[in-house]
Amino acid sequence: MSLLLVLLFAGMLAIGVPVAVSLGLSAAVTIMAFGLPVNVLAQRAVNSLDSVQLLAVPLFILAAGLLSAMGVTGHMFDLVRMLVGRIRGGVAQVTVLVNLIFSGISGAALADIGALGKIQIDQMVGQGYRKDLAAGLTIAAATIGPIFPPSIPIIIYASVTNVSAVQLLIAGIVPALLITVFLMIQIGFIAVFRSLPRDDARPPAAAILRQAVFTFPALITPVLLIGGLLSGWFGPTEVAAVTVAYALVIGFGVYRTLTWRAVWDSLLETVDATANILFIVASAAVFAWVLTLDRVPALAGGFLLGLSDNPLVLLFLVNVLLLLVGMVLESIAAILIIAPIVAPALHAAGVDPLQLGIVFVLNLMIGLLTPPVGMSLYMVSIIARMPVHTVVRGCAPFLVSLLISLAVVSAVPAVTTWLPQSLGK
Repeated sequence: MSLLLVLLFAGMLAIGVPVAVSLGLSAAVTIMAFGLPVNVLAQRAVNSLDSVQLLAVPLFILAAGLLSAMGVTGHMFDLVRMLVGRIRGGVAQVTVLVNLIFSGISGAALADIGALGKIQIDQMVGQGYRKDLAAGLTIAAATIGPIFPPSIPIIIYASVTNVSAVQLLIAGIVPALLITVFLMIQIGFIAVFRSLPRDDARPPAAAILRQAVFTFPALITPVLLIGGLLSGWFGPTEVAAVTVAYALVIGFGVYRTLTWRAVWDSLLETVDATANILFIVASAAVFAWVLTLDRVPALAGGFLLGLSDNPLVLLFLVNVLLLLVGMVLESIAAILIIAPIVAPALHAAGVDPLQLGIVFVLNLMIGLLTPPVGMSLYMVSIIARMPVHTVVRGCAPFLVSLLISLAVVSAVPAVTTWLPQSLGK
């Protein structure tokens, strides 16, 4: 049964059928071929969406859309550029820092690229950076978004593995900062060896202060979000709703750049993005049910534990698997299909659930940089009007920082567990 399921799924992907349709249709054909009750299709699909945690997904998408519609992303970039842009390669460093700030709002790599990508690439190219380098850094920096809270992939991972979404979101804070540091160190070396330009802007202190005051309401959005999670006042869904409300308040009451037309457009974009995500969630739930019926998770767990009972060895094997999967499968679909299969075995071997969750998501976010299915590559290719192979060439050097970050997170559990445990105490 599972063999037919996987062959149908792979065949549909190979001929270009969308992932969600491939998941659902292969499961439906398998269910009918083996005489299983067809009403399971509807039951499993609906039950998979009956989750309070998943309510956070459309709310975070809406919050990011509203803040982007206000036009504050450009002001964020200008402020950080005023502060650190004068060092060699300063605009590249600003790109990483602004992605870290905006990641506390968006929760998704593609949202970061959509909101910031054109601004970042134009600024770097305008200062004389090679266009492929600018595009590659933009994609690599966007990897921070799905690791730092709020993170849509982390929320979905938590919902399918029964891990606390709040703890898993908090567990992503230190790894996201680690990725930021490694990228900035690498940019420092590139700046020296390639003689990247310094920023020629020398704004007076008064101009910096004015920009800081103007940008402050938007800048404290991540503080509000993370503070709510760390304090325990809000869960992921509540903090997402508060973030939307805050975005409306500052958009209409402070910046006064938000219009009802922009709100309507953001709602439409939210519905479109949420429908795509939840379609995959529902289809993957039926797909996973067929695998479970055929005892695939139990067999896979037994196979992994038969290879080794060393948590580090098992994490290494899962890293290799996920890096390969990330090249050919969309990240949310990969989480929904693979996490229920491998997570129980690694938990049984002693791998901390928080560490595994961050390792899982980070692997798949690296997959956004790798062909043939790396969605970030195609999005930046469109934004920058560059051939995909040129974007891939620009991304390749930054895989070093991301893979080093992955190795550290995999080898040192405390990177992910220290902050949630400290707050728990």
